[in-house]
Amino acid sequence: MSQDHAQQHPLSTYLWVWFLLFLLSVFSYMVDYVGFEGLLKWSLITLFMLLKAGLIVAVFMHMVWERLAIVCAVLVPPGVLVFLMLLMALEADYTLSTRLRFFSG
Repeated sequence: MSQDHAQQHPLSTYLWVWFLLFLLSVFSYMVDYVGFEGLLKWSLITLFMLLKAGLIVAVFMHMVWERLAIVCAVLVPPGVLVFLMLLMALEADYTLSTRLRFFSG
């Protein structure tokens, strides 16, 4: 007895993802239209960009239906990089504050 393992995903799943991608794009453009500036603007744009990329990888690359090992191979390395970037930002902030305190006093 042979079983066919091909899986058909409902069209509504893809339509919902397209709608969410469109909505996230609207929010991304609204950040610029509203006039946010500085760190808030770039944080929101980056957040919407990462959410869109996550949706694309999860649904259109079928990672949401794959084994956990493959998902970890895609999600863990960027997570580690973000963690290391946060550590570098904390160290840079400490170094800057130390230098400003040394030169101002």
